[in-house]
Amino acid sequence: MALEVGMQAPDFEAKIQDGSTVKLSDYKGKKVVLYFYPKDNTPGCTTQACNLRDNYDALIDAGYVVFGISTDSEKSHQKFIEKHDLPFSLIADEDKQVHELYNTWREKKNYGRTYMGTVRTTFVIDEEGKIAEIIEKVKTKEHSNQILN
Repeated sequence: MALEVGMQAPDFEAKIQDGSTVKLSDYKGKKVVLYFYPKDNTPGCTTQACNLRDNYDALIDAGYVVFGISTDSEKSHQKFIEKHDLPFSLIADEDKQVHELYNTWREKKNYGRTYMGTVRTTFVIDEEGKIAEIIEKVKTKEHSNQILN
């Protein structure tokens, strides 16, 4: 089932880069940015993460908690965070459970090849835990503006 604006965001529990567990429902009362991206340390994903890093204060000032999520491991996330000085946590969804909940693990095509992968998508979740916005056409160089405006 496709998620839509106004629906309750699916709750999940998952590990972040330091091995600790986060649960979406623990952030009720806060606005959450949950951005799904394909892979640590690839050009587009690095551009997107660094744009969020560079505008992190504005996101915090607007009341957002930011989480990136990919199928990379906790160790990969830790290296990505250290290399690019990222101020937010990255969720390691190696078993793709959260991707399945948010319908971001889908068939993709590239150069005539069909494969399964992460569809770059951002969910903005309101204080009530409802989906306030779904950004499917993510602009990696100006992603913060897409969230804030």
